[in-house]
Amino acid sequence: MKRSSLREQVFKLLFRIEFNSPEEMPQQEELFFTSGDLQVTDKDKTYITEKVNAIVEKIPEIDSQLSDKMKGWTVDRVGRVELAILRLGVYEILYDDEIPAGVAISEAVELAKRFGADNAGSFVNGVLAKFA
Repeated sequence: MKRSSLREQVFKLLFRIEFNSPEEMPQQEELFFTSGDLQVTDKDKTYITEKVNAIVEKIPEIDSQLSDKMKGWTVDRVGRVELAILRLGVYEILYDDEIPAGVAISEAVELAKRFGADNAGSFVNGVLAKFA
């Protein structure tokens, strides 16, 4: 699976966190990989789950940093889709040395355009640019 496709799957699984308790997430991960037509290798599955778990571990820190960078916004006001994308983007910029900041921002903007509300791409770009 291409890196952008892996990132999309990370986003989709990360999005589920907004609707499920931490105790429910192992079951949600299993459902994510077994329902639907998603075809992933064991290597892809490991990459996706490890990245999601690493992001979840850093959510309090990421959300605090997001709150500091978003003028006039709080994390609670941001749409759930956009929040999941921002968390992924901030994680990749600050904690994933394999991904250049420009790539992380560009990919996050594309996810926002595809899955987010109107103007989500511009919003995500503006917020993540403050981290680069």
